[in-house]
Amino acid sequence: MRRSPWPFLTARSDLVRPVVATSVNLLSAVCYLLFCPGPLSSGVFTRPEILLRIEGAFDLALSLIFFEAIQGNWLLFILLLLVPDLAMLGYLGGARMGTVCYNLAHTLAGPFLIVAYAYLMKSLWLLPYALIWTAHIGLDRMLGFGLKYPTRFGDTHLGRMTDEK
Repeated sequence: MRRSPWPFLTARSDLVRPVVATSVNLLSAVCYLLFCPGPLSSGVFTRPEILLRIEGAFDLALSLIFFEAIQGNWLLFILLLLVPDLAMLGYLGGARMGTVCYNLAHTLAGPFLIVAYAYLMKSLWLLPYALIWTAHIGLDRMLGFGLKYPTRFGDTHLGRMTDEK
């Protein structure tokens, strides 16, 4: 019999069921808001910035749910949550360098690579770091901080952040 590389999912089924139920309830609530007649359903599908913010909220929520499911250290979570923003130091080297550094630290490719590596190498101690990183990205997206363009810091894929001229 092959052992699962995710023992917390098999050994902690009492945690997995509430995680799945919470995720389904969250998804149901958002779908209700999006598809039922009301203020959100009128133009949400024609405004990508709103969809991307909702997607960010899901990233954040699922990261928190799974962090709890793997029994992650919440002090570690709090201490490392804003670490990806250190990539803004790249702007000391100019707008182009800052954009590259910031965007590399704020895409999901990095944390997904960590999850894949953790699974393949059975290095499950890396999972909390990947989940903290995805939580940060989700929080940024939810708040409207998008990937940057090299023109200026406030120009993002979610639109202009400020009214600077």
